[in-house]
Formats: sequence, structure tokens, C-alpha cells
Amino acid sequence: MSRKEEVLQEVVIKFAGDSGDGMQLTGSQFTNNTALLGIDLATFPDFPAEIRAPQGTLPGVSGYQLRFSSDRIFTPGDECDVLVAMNAAALKTNLKSLKKGGKIIANTDGFDTKNLRLANYPDGINPLEDGSLDNYEVIKMDVTRMTREALKEFTMGTKEKDRAKNMFVLGFLYWMYNRDMDNTIRFFKDKFGKKPEIMESNIRVLQAGYNFGDTTETFTTTFRVEKAKMDPGVYRSIMGNQALAYGLIAASQKSGLPLYLGSYPITPASDILHELSRHKAFGVKTFQAEDEIAAITSAIGASYGGSLGVTTTSGPGMALKAEAMGLAVMMEIPLLICNIQRGGPSTGLPTKTEQSDLLQSYYGRNGECPMPIVSASTPSDCFAAVYEAVRIAIQHMTPVIFLSDGYIANGAEPWRFPKSEDLVPIEVKFKTDLGHGEDKFQPYLRDEKLVRPWAIPGTPGLEHRIGGLEKQNITGNVSYEPENHQLMVKIRQEKVDKIADHIPEQKLDSGPEKGKLLVLGWGSTYGAIKSAVGELQAEGYAVSHAHLRHLRPFPKNLGDILQCFEQVLIPEINNGQLIKIIRDQYFVDAKGYNKIMGIPITKTELVMKLREMLGSIN
Repeated sequence: MSRKEEVLQEVVIKFAGDSGDGMQLTGSQFTNNTALLGIDLATFPDFPAEIRAPQGTLPGVSGYQLRFSSDRIFTPGDECDVLVAMNAAALKTNLKSLKKGGKIIANTDGFDTKNLRLANYPDGINPLEDGSLDNYEVIKMDVTRMTREALKEFTMGTKEKDRAKNMFVLGFLYWMYNRDMDNTIRFFKDKFGKKPEIMESNIRVLQAGYNFGDTTETFTTTFRVEKAKMDPGVYRSIMGNQALAYGLIAASQKSGLPLYLGSYPITPASDILHELSRHKAFGVKTFQAEDEIAAITSAIGASYGGSLGVTTTSGPGMALKAEAMGLAVMMEIPLLICNIQRGGPSTGLPTKTEQSDLLQSYYGRNGECPMPIVSASTPSDCFAAVYEAVRIAIQHMTPVIFLSDGYIANGAEPWRFPKSEDLVPIEVKFKTDLGHGEDKFQPYLRDEKLVRPWAIPGTPGLEHRIGGLEKQNITGNVSYEPENHQLMVKIRQEKVDKIADHIPEQKLDSGPEKGKLLVLGWGSTYGAIKSAVGELQAEGYAVSHAHLRHLRPFPKNLGDILQCFEQVLIPEINNGQLIKIIRDQYFVDAKGYNKIMGIPITKTELVMKLREMLGSIN
């Protein structure tokens, strides 16, 4: 049988099924396979909050979207070319995001009477048979039956065999896109080497899926996406939480400070704890505390004792840590609070993304309690951004809030390994003896940056008391004097403001320095903004893009940049938070574009908004 190969520029695949169908594993294996080929990619995992959502129901659908391209890409795509639907609920939930004419790979076993009822289809209606999918290319496969057939020689039970059916689909897609299966086979050998039956069953089903595509005459075309033109270097696929963990380790190594993580598990931050716990060889100490308060206070103790103290959490945990964060501000010690944002308020949407903790980070503590804020823009950017946050914490003796979110944390993209020698050194200065004419240690005697000394407990002659009560200037003694309190509040604020002298000036990501419209973003809106602005720039529009890493203090030249544009648009996955701060500080009549659905802003909707604004300017 003759087959033809078609070269595609890019493909967007959505893997969707029940939360027990292994869609996240399937997607991550295809992602790793893609990264090894040097193809650019972006991913968007999407899964239920429940540990085991009701099987076959709409709320129980787990998805994993992957876009891969021979060109540079910055989002996981607005619409899918291929939808893998393991059951009826997966089809119903995701059909709206599939392009007309797109491919549907449907597991027919997931469309029986029970699954159709659970997915709320009317009695007697099966979308695979009623003509409603005529605008799509539907590939029907009884994945469950063929998985069991491939494993008929194995002694395991039917339930255990069915767990491998996601590998059948993965094998078929490897065939469809001309892929080698070796990396996934190695993965199973590493993961299940001590459980040979599980290892062999997964490998057998993976190969069965590949062979099904190769030997069935129904499929006459395979597809290939070429390597992307990327800067030379060694790359790997990396998720945001992984990059964050590696950034912390790098900062620990470059500063010479032992890394201590005090954390309480919370979605979507828990993977940072899991990842760091694997790296004891770098002197990393991890502590899973009994609650959020114990987590941060143990990290405060570590920082006070001369370590790099870190705590990780999400919005609800930030609320619980607020009093201890105030303690760290009063003590003026280096501490990193990593907030991986999710939908709120309260427990909210634990597995859905949101950028809604910026105002909490600015103002969510009692009293005048200023803290620097740094944010990451993409999964790989977490490495450099958290490294910068650690630098600020150490060199300015202050707790720092680092913001990521669920979209960044769980998404993946290619990451070029940095070289250790290219990383900016993080200088640490411990006070070891009396100086500056002191006859007694003065813990709040400051340098030109208003930074107080870091004295490790037990250093001879540097005994001092520290805590949460207001400090007398210079001596650190407890003071209730009105004038002293006002002075200390002003000093703590000025110290944070002075950090602006020690961070880079803001640069435009793209576009002219003056023009009709500036799109100002922060965090995970980066990819959508960059893609949308790039499309309009290609059409000749004077649109520019600036993306903030330093959210408090802002870069010194940000106000000047804002004044160079007729209009400013600030897209955010919240109800308008950065825009309030920008209007307050710069008196700019910025406009907002806000989406609060637990999903990222898409390039398409942003292009429409930009066209609307440009039309009103003209």
C-alpha cells in the first residue's frame, strides 16, 4: 500500500478523556518526544480539581493541549487540529475548540449508552452516528478492545489492562506524525523497571497503536513538522514549576547559601516541593509542614539563621501566611514567598489559572507592609525570574513575593540550558564583627541602600534581639514612640523603592518606541500578547508590547514609556488589578481587557480587541 507524507508547519493536538484515562501522561510523553526533535512547542494541561472526579461526566474531563511548530510559537494555540476523545464527555467538552475540518480520534467504547448518558446526550443520540460531526474527519477506533487484544497473553485483570489504553492512542499518533517511540519506551523501563508486567504491558500497547496505523489501509497519509529555527544550544522541555525549582537551586549555588524550603502542599504549587526534595545532593533541605503558617515561619527561621529561606503556596495559603510575612518585613530578612496563582476567592478553582493575587501581594497584610514583587512570564522564564527574586531578597535584605500561576506552572516549552558562568553572581555579606564606630551591635544601622546587616545568630559580639514589635531606629530595641514608628514605616517603604535603582530599565518586547497603542502585560499573558501584537505589526500597525517582570517597584523609566503612546491596553486574567496600580502611580487612562474563566486569554480575542482600539484611534 502506498502512503504519502505531508509536511505541516504546525499542529495543535488536544488529548481529552476521563481523569483516570492518563491524558496528562500521554500529553507529556508526546511533548517530550517533540522537544527531543528540536521542534518548538507550548502546552496547556487542564484537569479537574477533584482527585477522582465522577467517571464519564463533563466535570471529570481531563485535557492536555499541545502545539508544536517549525516556527517560534508563544501560546498553546487557540483552536485544535486534532482532538483525541476517549469518551463522549471529552468530545462534548472540547468540540467547540476544534477547527472545522479537524480530526477527531474517538474511542468508540467511550460512546456506549452509559457514557452518552453521563455526558448528558439525549436518549438515542450518538454524535459518532447522527451526522453532527460531518464537518470533521472522524477516526473511530475501539481503543479499549484493541488494548485488551494486545494484552491477551498477560495475566493482569481487565481493569489493569484498560489502564494502558492511552498508550494505544499515543502509539497511533507517533505513527501519524512520523515519530520514534524510543524515548517513551525508555521512560517505561526507568519508571516501571521493578514492575515488569506493567512496563511490558504499556510498551506492548504503545507498539500496537503504532502498528495499527502502519498496517490499516484506512490511513494513507502521515505528517511531519520540521525542526524550528532556534538559537543554538542544548534544549530540554521544561514545566514552570520545574524551572522555578532549578532557579532556586542555581541561586543557592551562586550565592553559597544552603537552600531551605518550608512548604505545605497546595495546588498548583506542590510540584515545587516534590522537585526540590529530589535534589539533596545540592544541599537542599525540604520540610513539609503541618500548615501554611508553620511552613513560612520555619523558612523565616532558616533565613534568620543564614540560609536561603523559601516558602511556596497559592492564594489561599498566602492569606494564611500574611501575619508571618509581616514579621519578615519587620525583621528585614531575605525570604522568598512563591505564589503560584489560581482561581479564587476561597478555595475557588484549584486547578484553573488566574492572575488575581497581585493586589493581595501589594496590600494583603496588616499595617504598612511593603514587599518587592517579581513575576514570571512563561514556563522557562521561571528560572531567570526566580533567580532575580532571590538576588533582590539577599542584596536588599527583604522578603520578596514571586508570582507565577497555574498556566505557567503546568505548561511546558523548550528551555535552553544556561551556563553557570553566565549567571549573575549573587553576593552575600554577613556581618562578622563590630564596625562603623559601634561599641555594641546595631542591627538596624543601614548602608546607602537602606539595607541593614545580616548577622548570623551565634556570631561573637553580635548578639541581638529581633521580632515583630516595632523597632527603634538603629538599635532595634522595641519602641512605641510615635515619631519613631513613622520614621521606620517611611524607611521600610523607601528601602523597597530604592530597589528600582538596582533593576534593569523597562524595555519594549517589540514595536516602535512611540505609537498609537502600547499593550502592557505581566505574567502568563505574555504569549498571547506577543502573538497578537506580532500579527498586527506584520500588517503595518504601530502597536508595541512591554511586559513587566518587576511589579514592585516598577522600573524607573516605565512612566516615560507609558507617556509615549496614545492608548495603553492592559490584558489580565483577573478583574483589573495591574491597571488600578498603573492608573494610581502614573495617572494614565489605561484600558483593561479582562478574562476570568480559569483559562488563558487567546491570541484571537486579543487581536479583535486591538483592532477595535486601533479603529477608535483612527
